[in-house]
Amino acid sequence: MSETRPNIIFIMSDDHAAHAMSCYGSRINKTPHLDRLAADGMRFDSCFCTNSICTPSRAAILTGTYNHINGVTTLATPMDNSLQTFPKLLQESGYQTALYGKWHLGQGSKHCPTGFDDWAVLPGQGFYHNPTFIFKGRGGGERRTVQGYVTDIITEMCLDWLEKRDPEKPFCLLYQHKAPHRPWYPDEKHADMFLNEDIPEPDTLLDDYATRAKAAEAAAMRVGVHMDETDMKCEIPDDMNEDDLRRWAYQRYIKDYLRVVQSLDDNLKRMLDYLCDNGLEENTLVVYTSDQGFFLGDHGWYDKRLMYEESLKMPLIMRYPKEVASGSINHDIVLNIDFPALFLDLAGVPHPVEMQGRSIRPLLQGSSPPDWRQGMYYRYWMNAAHHNVGAHYGIRTHKHKLIYYYYDNCGQPGTDDGLFSGDGPMSSLKNLEPEWELFDLENDPQEMNNVVNDPIYTGVFRELKDELHRLQAEVGDDRHHTDID
Repeated sequence: MSETRPNIIFIMSDDHAAHAMSCYGSRINKTPHLDRLAADGMRFDSCFCTNSICTPSRAAILTGTYNHINGVTTLATPMDNSLQTFPKLLQESGYQTALYGKWHLGQGSKHCPTGFDDWAVLPGQGFYHNPTFIFKGRGGGERRTVQGYVTDIITEMCLDWLEKRDPEKPFCLLYQHKAPHRPWYPDEKHADMFLNEDIPEPDTLLDDYATRAKAAEAAAMRVGVHMDETDMKCEIPDDMNEDDLRRWAYQRYIKDYLRVVQSLDDNLKRMLDYLCDNGLEENTLVVYTSDQGFFLGDHGWYDKRLMYEESLKMPLIMRYPKEVASGSINHDIVLNIDFPALFLDLAGVPHPVEMQGRSIRPLLQGSSPPDWRQGMYYRYWMNAAHHNVGAHYGIRTHKHKLIYYYYDNCGQPGTDDGLFSGDGPMSSLKNLEPEWELFDLENDPQEMNNVVNDPIYTGVFRELKDELHRLQAEVGDDRHHTDID
């Protein structure tokens, strides 16, 4: 069985931006082992999440459905573990299944992992050093503290399970890191990296949000301005103008972020070496991704949530020697909801009709079906909550992006409820009129110029708006009542 059906190792980090990986052309660091994986497989350059926030994205990946379908729209909506997921279907078909690391979909008997022969997960975000884990057990699991650094520990759990598995059966292992999530505590090995150098600043670090919707200026996730002493690991100067503060804070923040990423890369080497040493490379699909992108000082921001490229784009690398040419690159639009369909396709398991994604197996084999999607639908629900980001939805095609900020919590838990983190007025999004942003990605890839009011783009705006509404109907989501033709 294990010789005819591939093993699957799904490696997912948290908040790892593609532009912090040298295989994606990063200007700020080197990730040799991620590069090794990309060189041996396929790099996807247009993989996107459908909601750029941890809990909703993870639910979409497991269920293959948009968040209005699976009900996990915000950080305050844990996933009902009775929902159908790809690990359950693989387990039912004879796969050995396991999950170690970050879960972030709720705790207790109704929200703990299901569909896994074994699991150990961090409660909530978990800690970088000496973390507590919830181990599989009655009533939703048992808590124990494990000594060490979280990235190393999660890797060791995965390698230990691989050693103990039944070699006669195929396996699916979800290897899910906490890193590089805020507040970016590196391990001792990497703590001194970059001490005597400056990291190149992003071109848009000093963005003033001119031409953009009010949502951009209101977003309380500016580097330095909306960070705290835990982020900086020191006191924040109070005598700098904002531009100088952004520059100062960027150097402190990005160095810790990259130190944490380096540990991820080192631990990936341990996994790749294990597969090589144990003859598992040929028949194992290895996937590396993150639950969403992340702003690395781009537009002056950290965090994610907004539909701008750095937040929307997910890194995605896949190695499967039986079907994937080494060093290949794909530019088709791929979504996080597509992952289950691929895994089930490779395992020969029927794809449930309720799953909304599509298998990317033809793309892996180097063929783009003529009817492959030319645009993708996105929706962020957490209005005026964390980081004061306004609720919005939109469409991204290969050439353009259209975003509609409707500034309404739509009754969703965890929105507009005082959960705001950072400095700034909670009222800044109150009573705002809905706004549109339109970006020409070919001529303005950094999304600095909102052209929605430019007469030259009147026809483009109408076409994108019509396609946005078509996609909403296709996936079964409702447009906001203020979004009229």
